[in-house]
Amino acid sequence: MNNYHVCRLAVAPIRKEPSDRSEIVSQLLFGDRVEVLEKTEKWCLIKTHHDNYEGWMDYKQLQKISELQFHDEKAYTALTPLQLDNTLIANNGTKYYLSPGSTLPYFEDRFCYLGDERFEVKSTPIIADKTKFKIEVEAIAKFFENTPYLWGGRTLFGIDCSGFVQIVYKLNGIQIKRDASQQAEQGEIVDFLASAELGDLAFFDNQDGKITHVGLMLSNDKIIHSAGKVRIDPIDDQGIYNAELGRYTHKLRIIKRFV
Repeated sequence: MNNYHVCRLAVAPIRKEPSDRSEIVSQLLFGDRVEVLEKTEKWCLIKTHHDNYEGWMDYKQLQKISELQFHDEKAYTALTPLQLDNTLIANNGTKYYLSPGSTLPYFEDRFCYLGDERFEVKSTPIIADKTKFKIEVEAIAKFFENTPYLWGGRTLFGIDCSGFVQIVYKLNGIQIKRDASQQAEQGEIVDFLASAELGDLAFFDNQDGKITHVGLMLSNDKIIHSAGKVRIDPIDDQGIYNAELGRYTHKLRIIKRFV
């Protein structure tokens, strides 16, 4: 059985259980690759290629591809740029509107391909370059400012804290895990907040000591993060201070450097 697939929609929910009423734990973006681990008539248990995340999906939202196409890393470097109008036109003339940071498989001469299906790409794709991280990360992060918070979200129309830093890093050519608790196990420790630099990730814990939040440092006293919406707040050794609420909202646990 060929278990290799790619997401064929602009965005598709990954759910905790095989039910339309189940919690959305993450989302696939167009061009994201998955392996199908189990399948029922409608639902399939998938594992994502980019971050090994598992969950349930509606099988109709996937396109089957060959094992060769699945593992062809060079074919998945083109990404949709930081703009609202990332339109694809399918063979039948219908349109798809993609969020920034979506993957355009096998992009060449204005077209990308999912299996045998061809799509005309109306925007100019970018190739993420991690050597430009320090130059570009701030503008990329700020592009998502005011995006509403959405549990499990990874798009411009709804994003959670770890989905936000993950897509910002992806647009900078760096792949990190999906959840804040997983991301906190990656990278190198920054010993003091005063030593934090642009692009470092700060992690925050709850009363039980569990990592529940992450944000991207803009400097050693400012952070951009998704809480209600993607916003910029001051940060000190206690954590994130929300001036609108007049209190600290997140307790600082650890800072990590990835670049």
